Amino acid sequence: MKHWIKSFCSFAFVVLLVSCHSKTEQLSMLIGHEDHYLQTGSCDFFRGRWVHDDSYPSYNSTSCPFIMKEFDCQKNGRPDTDYLKYRWKTRRCKLPRFNGLDFLRRFKGKRILFVGESLSLNQWKSLTCMLHVSVPQTNYTLERKGALSTFTLQEYRISVVLSRNGFLVDLVKEKMGAVLKLDSINNGNAWRGYDMLIFNTWHWWLHTGRKQPWDYIQQGDRIHKDMDRLVAFKEGLTTWSKWVDSNVDPKITKVFFQGISPTHFVGKDWNSSKSTTCHEETKPLRSSTYPKGSPPAVAVVKSVLKKISTHVTLLDVTTLSQLRKDGHPSIYGFGGKRGNDCSHWCLPGVPDTWNQLLYATLITP
Repeated sequence: MKHWIKSFCSFAFVVLLVSCHSKTEQLSMLIGHEDHYLQTGSCDFFRGRWVHDDSYPSYNSTSCPFIMKEFDCQKNGRPDTDYLKYRWKTRRCKLPRFNGLDFLRRFKGKRILFVGESLSLNQWKSLTCMLHVSVPQTNYTLERKGALSTFTLQEYRISVVLSRNGFLVDLVKEKMGAVLKLDSINNGNAWRGYDMLIFNTWHWWLHTGRKQPWDYIQQGDRIHKDMDRLVAFKEGLTTWSKWVDSNVDPKITKVFFQGISPTHFVGKDWNSSKSTTCHEETKPLRSSTYPKGSPPAVAVVKSVLKKISTHVTLLDVTTLSQLRKDGHPSIYGFGGKRGNDCSHWCLPGVPDTWNQLLYATLITP
């Protein structure tokens, strides 16, 4: 766990939702161009700005007692609270507020699976808190077996599961060492049978040195000691897209791919302070655009989605996350002052908005 929380690299969220609802075809998809966003009806949920709202947050470590220590910034001593009180305001329409009870009723009896690394953990933990505080008197179970963590609300027969997986494609131990196989995705067999799949990757593709989890990268029959990370990411994501095409029935499923947001640790990117970390950042950017634009991996994601046969909706949370330089744990996360985490997010915080957007997309025709 420790190496998850201390890493400082960009991340991507790959979100695949599988749900047997007739509204699937009512969702429109706009992908392929960098400025395209999901539009549900006439509403673009992903363009807007952060506004102060005293009605937030919707939970805390008292009402959600299982917030993980590394994300519980208030309990870890963060002195400011303004970062908790921001709401994403869309430009031309009203974003529905997350309604946990409605979510539970709509997805009663369903199994939801997050597949990814520590950013998936961040979002999974956010969703479990948002659901728990909606029905605080309902019994729940929370258990971990190996790489699988499961949150269950028995009354609604709903389970929200996290499977820790950094690359989606296979990372295999062989005699030569750990091999990242860009065209192999045998671990995808464990993803079948769920009603909703939420994928996350990119964070680990940039690791080097001691944090790099592979010794070699395999590309077809070729073995590389290393290679261009964007090229490797695109090939791995293409393998994932083929898995989607082979295993997801577009007539009965919804497929979402959630966008990319970078780590904040270069102050000049924000046109603000001289700081080189997110520490002591207390307010979001007031702009609706990010000064440096999108990270390069965004183009990779969109190029892969453009070629996929299955209906895939891009949930583009890139800009709204980039604007929240104040939302990271910094020294109030794992490792304290030694950690200075500018990759992950405080809870309550930005991941709650990711889940709000997920919910809004699901319920809006």
